[in-house]
Amino acid sequence: MSIPENGYPRAAAVSPRLHIAPSVDSTNKKLLKDAFDDPDGHPHLSVVVTRDQRAGRGRLDRTWVTPPDSALAISVLLRVEAVPTSARGWIPLLAGAAMANAVGAQLEGCEVGLKWPNDVLVGGLKICGILAEVMPGDPHAVVVGAGVNTRMTAAELPVPTATSFAALSRTADEDRLLADYLTRIRDGISDLAVGGTAAGLATKAVRDACITIGAEVSVSLPDGATLIGSARGIDDEGRLMVEAAGVTHVVSAGDVVHVR
Repeated sequence: MSIPENGYPRAAAVSPRLHIAPSVDSTNKKLLKDAFDDPDGHPHLSVVVTRDQRAGRGRLDRTWVTPPDSALAISVLLRVEAVPTSARGWIPLLAGAAMANAVGAQLEGCEVGLKWPNDVLVGGLKICGILAEVMPGDPHAVVVGAGVNTRMTAAELPVPTATSFAALSRTADEDRLLADYLTRIRDGISDLAVGGTAAGLATKAVRDACITIGAEVSVSLPDGATLIGSARGIDDEGRLMVEAAGVTHVVSAGDVVHVR
């Protein structure tokens, strides 16, 4: 795997600890272990990043493998003691909105948005997925992992519903992407911790980025049921509100498909 000659200087200016891993099974797994073993050495916004992740993990215990140098895998440690427990459901959504903004800043002319809860879509195709995990034994530490398809060619895309910078004939500035993403996460978590108007602005940014709102959706629920209806909004705890047959359902977890 090739490592950028100059590293990630912009990102390193945001993160107090940025570890570039030549190769790793899972950036989330590594950061969770490293931060658990050495909490003092891993402050808020510590990062593990690689272009060669061998056993990436997603929501619902999904796993995937990407060719080396085709995607950027990023995990960020968030220490959220100051964030009210009631507001922590917004953390994965804030990460998704942060990445949507970071990606969109480099894809002028493309429709970039957030599919609830935290997939980043470009023109309706997935370019990034996000997984948030609470550290075992420390409920105030959360690791947020993101996988961004950067150099993956159209032939390498795993499914027809995926895309990448390369497939869009664009070249990602990885350092800028990472720095923009970290900055927005940092600011969003800070706003949640402050509460009041600041928290309202953070959650508004998520709602503004979320293209699921207003869409017709099919939601696969954890119990195996399927909910089909109209996504009406996101409630104060970050849950998706879906109206079906005149009844509003609140969805806290599930796979969402935008029905065309």
